[in-house]
Amino acid sequence: EEQLVESGGGLVQPGGSLRLSCAASGCTSGTRDMSSSRQAPGKGPEWVSSITADGGSTFYADSVKGRFTISRDNAKNMLYLQMNSLKPEDTAVYRCTIDLFANEYRRQGTQVTVAS
Repeated sequence: EEQLVESGGGLVQPGGSLRLSCAASGCTSGTRDMSSSRQAPGKGPEWVSSITADGGSTFYADSVKGRFTISRDNAKNMLYLQMNSLKPEDTAVYRCTIDLFANEYRRQGTQVTVAS
């Protein structure tokens, strides 16, 4: 069974940066397409970014394109989301999940708060 644990969230000022990590374990980790999604307070989950299993292709929501970078290290079973030029509207719980263009809303995730 695949297990995913997010970390790296926190409080950051507008314009700042954070790097989120997602540790994956399970028999298929490192061989699956993966996504990052987020859920702002009072809103539904929003797909943010995806990366193919080999890391060769990446995809981004228009709201984060040019500011966020998704990457992975399959040797370490890790997924990363580098977030730059953060805005208050990026405030949300961020979660990783399996498959392209996928949303996740059940796990705890990691909280990102962008505020002065």
